[in-house]
Amino acid sequence: MLVATEEGILIKDCLLLLELCSNQPIIMPDIQELKRIASQVRRDIIRMVHQCQSGHPGGSLGCTDLMVALYFKVMRHKQPFSMEGRGEDLFFLSNGHISPVWYSVLSRSGYFPTSELGTFRRINSRLQGHPTTHEGLPGVRVASGSLGQGLSVAIGAALGKRMDKDPGMVYVLTGDGELQEGQIWEAIMSAAHHKVDNLIAMVDWNGQQIDGPTKLVMSLGDLEAKWKAFGWIVLQMDGNDMEEVINTLDQAKRLSGKQQPVAILMKTEMGKGVDFMEGSHHWHGVAPNDEQKDIALAQLEETLGDY
Repeated sequence: MLVATEEGILIKDCLLLLELCSNQPIIMPDIQELKRIASQVRRDIIRMVHQCQSGHPGGSLGCTDLMVALYFKVMRHKQPFSMEGRGEDLFFLSNGHISPVWYSVLSRSGYFPTSELGTFRRINSRLQGHPTTHEGLPGVRVASGSLGQGLSVAIGAALGKRMDKDPGMVYVLTGDGELQEGQIWEAIMSAAHHKVDNLIAMVDWNGQQIDGPTKLVMSLGDLEAKWKAFGWIVLQMDGNDMEEVINTLDQAKRLSGKQQPVAILMKTEMGKGVDFMEGSHHWHGVAPNDEQKDIALAQLEETLGDY
């Protein structure tokens, strides 16, 4: 059972306490519970962006299922938060403009109070439009939003874990439009050369960017062939099918440790969950008005309590 509180959904802490008291294995959320969390996260995204009339709802909604799967099912992560992250899995958000989904998931998994989501993009808020570190927001280890840099950071973290003999995995999410940045391909080449096999890179392959479809702005060509040519193991998945997301992430973990980094090309729908937003680049960075907000929320079940 999930418990919604002022401090977020402290699911991992509650389950750990249950295990310690009963000597029974932790039972993690099933697919239906993960879908319920995802519905609430999508509500958070709409409300956050609407409230400040600024932000990026499209990609945030599209990546919700992945982020929920990572933080509530797949990754091993600890609280209280430590920047070093020793002995746990690390996550880096390279396409930092989709911060609303990350902030919601961090809060709903207990990193900070859910009430703080109401400060998104406010002056002096810890929840800036692009994640930063100087505010000290738990869960954020690097500033991001300048596209093309996150994969390089993740490679460095993965190499550090390897040097420390730390078994933790490193996960990084990039956008597909972000793959138009040259630094990305330098990083892809570097990770393969150095056999960074404790790294899983995920691409939000929604085919949209701020100026339009990626195929019209700057065609990405055959992404699977490109990543493989650079020496990566490449998987594909439907990023809006929770069961497939879980299964593919599990497969990626099983393929780690084989002298090659792993990439997951994740097909998603920009604006997933809100019918008038789905599949359109127009919602890359536009906030809904009052009427649109109400229409969107009517399509998303409130499952854990709005902040």
